[in-house]
Order: sequence, then C-alpha cells, then structure tokens
Amino acid sequence: MTWTVDEQLALSATEAVAAIQSGRLKAADYMATLLARAAALSSLNALTTLELDGALAAARRIDALPAAEKARLPLAGLPIVVKDNINTAGLQTSAGTPALEGFAPATNAPSVQRLIDAGAIILGKANMHELAFGITSTNFATHAGPVRNPYDPTLIPGGSSGGTAAAIAARMAPAGLGTDTGGSTRIPAALTGIAGFRPSVGNGGAERRYHDPDAVVPISHTRDTVGPMARTVADIALLDGVITGAGALPAIALRGLRIGLPAPLWEGLERRVNDVVSAALRRLETEGVVFVPVAMSELEDLSDMVGGPLAIHEARDDVLAWLVANHAPVRTVAELAARIASPDVRAIYDDILDDVLGSRYDAALNQWRPRLQQYIAATFADERLDALLFPTTRLAAVPIDDLRGSSTVSIDGSPPIDTMEAFLRNTDPASTSGIPGLSLAAGMTADGLPVGLELDGPLGEDRRLLAIGLAFEQLLGVLPPPAL
Repeated sequence: MTWTVDEQLALSATEAVAAIQSGRLKAADYMATLLARAAALSSLNALTTLELDGALAAARRIDALPAAEKARLPLAGLPIVVKDNINTAGLQTSAGTPALEGFAPATNAPSVQRLIDAGAIILGKANMHELAFGITSTNFATHAGPVRNPYDPTLIPGGSSGGTAAAIAARMAPAGLGTDTGGSTRIPAALTGIAGFRPSVGNGGAERRYHDPDAVVPISHTRDTVGPMARTVADIALLDGVITGAGALPAIALRGLRIGLPAPLWEGLERRVNDVVSAALRRLETEGVVFVPVAMSELEDLSDMVGGPLAIHEARDDVLAWLVANHAPVRTVAELAARIASPDVRAIYDDILDDVLGSRYDAALNQWRPRLQQYIAATFADERLDALLFPTTRLAAVPIDDLRGSSTVSIDGSPPIDTMEAFLRNTDPASTSGIPGLSLAAGMTADGLPVGLELDGPLGEDRRLLAIGLAFEQLLGVLPPPAL
C-alpha cells in the first residue's frame, strides 16, 4: 500500500501502530515523513532537538523485525516527542534553560523507557517554558525560543509543555510526553486542540501513578508528574496503559453518567470560550449525561493555600537533587538561576532562592492539602459523581508576550489579571489535590481557536476517567488540523 503524506500525517497513534504492525506502513517511511514535517515547521519552535539519524535507524530496526515480534510491540514504530525536562539517554535534557543546553543524561526516565521498550521511537525533544515555571512556553533562551501555536503563530500554545502540544497539533508526531505541576499538560492541550492527561499523584508517594524519581528536571516532588499528550483520548489511554501496565479501559455509556459542574470553575469565562463549552454540554446532555451543579465554594481558596508554598519551597531542594543525581554541568541552584534567560522565570527563581513561602510550607503540606483532598473526595461521594467537568482554561490562546514571557491578560475587557493566574485557575485544584485530570477538545471558537474541557476524577480512578473522556470525545469529535 502506498501512503500519501497527508494520509500519514492524519494517522492517530493507535492507527499508526496498527498500520506498522500489520506491515501496511513502513515505520521508516512514516518517520521520514514526520521528520520532514518537523523540519519544515521549525519556525513554530516546537522542538529543541530533532533526532534525525537515530530515529530513522530505530524505525528501520522495527521494520526488520519478524511480523510476529512486531505485532507483540504495543507501540511498534510509533514516533513520539518528549518534553525537554524529561531525562533521555544521549539526547539533550535542558529544561529549556541555558545552563543545561546540550546536557544529555546517562539514562532514560522510567516512563520514557517503558515507551521505548514497547517500540516507540523518540523523534525529538520538545521545547517548553523555561524550567517549566510558566504557562505560555514563551522561552527567551537562544536554543529554544518562544513556542508558537499552530492555529495562529502569533499566539501562545500554553505551557509549560507547549512544545509537545504544538508538535502534536502540527502533525509532527502523533503523541508524546509532557509534565504537569499545575496544568502543564492540560493547558497546552486545550489551547492547541489535543488531549492532555495528568495522572494521579496523591501526596506524591505511594499513590503516584507514574514513578520517575530524579528523572525529570523538577519543580515539586509532591506535585510534578509526567503525563501523556496526543490528538485523541484513545492514544492517551494507549500510552498510559504501556507506562503503567494497565489493561483495557472499562466500557462506559454516556447515559446516566453523573458529572459535577463546580461553580467557581465556570465563572468569569471568556464569552467565546463559554459559547463553545455550553454547546458541548448541550450535546452531552442530549445523550443522557446528567449534570450536577456543585457549589464547591471553598475549592479555590483551599487550592491557593496549597499550590504556591509547595512549588516555591520544594523547588530549590528538588532541583539540587536532580542536578547532583544526574551529574549535571552546573551543581548548584544558584548557578542554574544565574543563567536563566526568561524574565518571568528569573523573578520566580529569586523567590525560590529566598524561600519566600517557606513559612507557609508545613501548613500547606499537613493542614491545607489534606483538607482540600477531603473536601474533593466528599464532593464525589456525597453527590455520587463520576467526574467533575469544567473548561480547562477560562480563555482561549492569547498573544505571545515578547517582553516578559508572561504578564497580564484581560478577559472581555475586564481589568487585567496575571496571565499565569488566569490560565491556572481551573487546572490547579487537580494538581494541588493530586487527583487525575484530562483535557480534551470541546470545539473551536468562531475565529478558529481550540477550546478544551477538563474532566477530573477521584484519586486512583485514572482508567475510568480516561474511559469517560473517550466516550465524551466520541460524541464531541476531534478538531481539524491547523492550516499550516
């Protein structure tokens, strides 16, 4: 069978693997098509490293396997992109910051290794907001640059996993890995029209779904996680299953699902976002989904008491631990911080080095987070909810800020608010409480920008949440590709 370029670019991860396993598509041909696509769209700054020779060689090895062996690889020949803060053996892991440019760890992060063992091939490393401390992916490092949204290159793709999202949305790769501390897989997924998943983390210990110790340039060991990103929820489920060893998704019918609508996360939406998500709700309701308004009046305040103190206080020790464990070219956080290129990230690292929220850390960890977790768990139980649903972000993509990387935004003419605060409001509660969250495409605004809906589930119910997301996506559909 002869595949056109457009046919190859349209393949989802699941479809591509099936075609390669069956021998209908050569892995090397597919990889060459995507590498050429990535090179042609380099102006999007989605990738910091393109693995030309190595990726093609790996694809040829997949093609040379006996048919039976190839069929046993659940990701046979699948090209993926990996965020540049996730360890990859022999490939740059710079976290988008100058002090780590060109640094390559000795080993892969466990989540990456499981994908490779299943047949996946790293096509390149994905650009990001410097050191993952931001939601725009406007990076000022000369080796990185600002990631651009494929639907409008003058706009942000979201962050901090903006490069992974932009590469997937632009059809450079069908899937990849990002990381998520406060919304970094879900925000860019929403703004670029793909799906992004934050798996369960709990308190960062035994409840953590993905285990990648000292294998990701960190922010917070109790909040950080690797998360899969792809154009479809089915592809998210495929990668999640490989990373965790989980079986097939449970069967889910839309009719009778009880989905909570947290009032605070539906307030203050941009009008064009509200139009899209309201239309999606009407379609879901027509198919029998039961929407349950829930007040959750304490949600934002509780989440705010947890988020900042954990991230700002934990970052200094956690980054130092990664530098030492991985024999990085700089050995202190101060050395790393001295070379930060992005003004917004430099200001955050000043706070980290001064430990400005250290006095609030113990209360955040031992008082406010348990209270938040109990509050959310009680809402699920008392209202008999299958999931919570809300717009992933309260506004669509905004223009790139070439001066600071992130400053302020105005929603429909309202007084300006901090950009990061505006985009994190809805994604942060899942992060601070440790529950799983999935962003999927809700539709597009009248002017052609993607809008996302987020589903949050009870702790540990990741596969059921993905099954609900898949049922939603089968009704709402996936978005058309950007015109590039």
